[in-house]
Amino acid sequence: MTKYRQTKPVKDSSGLTAASLLHSLRCRRGSAPLHTIGFSTGVIQSLLDRKLVKVQNTGCGFLLEIIEEM
Repeated sequence: MTKYRQTKPVKDSSGLTAASLLHSLRCRRGSAPLHTIGFSTGVIQSLLDRKLVKVQNTGCGFLLEIIEEM
């Protein structure tokens, strides 16, 4: 008789990916050039919608920054 492991329920993958992007930005001192980010536009948009990040035009490109909590 073969024993099967019970699997954990899968969490919302977009939430996990958004958390990964936030972690990546924190590791980069809170910001990164938008063209260097390897996440989908949907993940970036979800963080923008939740007002966790902002996009800044630097004149030489765009920067994705974590919004500082006050």
